[in-house]
Amino acid sequence: MAKKFTASRTQLKPDAKFSSKQVEKFINCLMLDGKKSIARVVFYDAMDIASKKIKDVDALEIFETAISNVKPALEVRSKRVGGASYQVPMQVKPKRQQALAYRWILAAARSKKGKPMCQRLASEIVDAYNKEGAAMTTRENVHRMAEANKAFAHFAW
Repeated sequence: MAKKFTASRTQLKPDAKFSSKQVEKFINCLMLDGKKSIARVVFYDAMDIASKKIKDVDALEIFETAISNVKPALEVRSKRVGGASYQVPMQVKPKRQQALAYRWILAAARSKKGKPMCQRLASEIVDAYNKEGAAMTTRENVHRMAEANKAFAHFAW
């Protein structure tokens, strides 16, 4: 029997506090070992901390702006032509942009040590909102790679 994929995007219900599907998807990515209630607590605490750090802006707006700042426009993909592999710059589809942004923010938050996860996540979201921090650095590196390999763009078909 073929592998079945869950239709998480179609079955996803908006979260309770912000009634946003984007937030619920992020909580799902944050979740470890199926412990969604813990992931929810961590995320909501992080958003409370972030909204205290950035005054006059709604918590949901802080989150959405942070995600959109981290989303990459270009990335490099390996393409084999003849005997050589080329790093070919390509446009990133919206779904993948969002997935990469979530992954980079969570990886950056998890790599920081010594504080509770809600504080690490809050600081990373605030950094992303201000266009700085580890997740933004990852995005800049991806864009730099795409820029450096522009010469191989004609292999993108």
